[in-house]
Amino acid sequence: MTLSIQQCEACQADAPKVSDEELATLMHEIPDWVPAVIDGVMQLERQYKFRNFRQALAFTNLVGELAENEGHHPEIVTEWGKVTVRWWTHAINGLHKNDFICAAKTDQLISPD
Repeated sequence: MTLSIQQCEACQADAPKVSDEELATLMHEIPDWVPAVIDGVMQLERQYKFRNFRQALAFTNLVGELAENEGHHPEIVTEWGKVTVRWWTHAINGLHKNDFICAAKTDQLISPD
C-alpha cells in the first residue's frame, strides 16, 4: 500500500474513522508509531530522539512544512533532544487514513546519520 506516496484527501465531519481491522493493517506500515487514546480520542503518536535542541527544532520545522503541504496538522511537542508528534483527524475526532499517510511521511523526514 505504501502510505508515504499517497496524498491526503479532504476530510469532512462525516468521513468514516479507521475500523479496528484497518487499524491493524495500517499499523504494519508504521511500526514505530503507537495508537493512543488521549482525552477520549484515538491518535497516532511517536517520539523522535535527537542529539540536541537544534536538531529537534529543525525536525519540528520539517514536520510543520509537511503538515502545510498536506493540509493536515498534528500536535508537535519539541523538547531538548526529543520531538513528540501526534496525528489524528480533528473533523472526525479520531483516526482517518490521512493520519497514517502523514505518519509515514513524517518517518521519511529523518535522515539516516
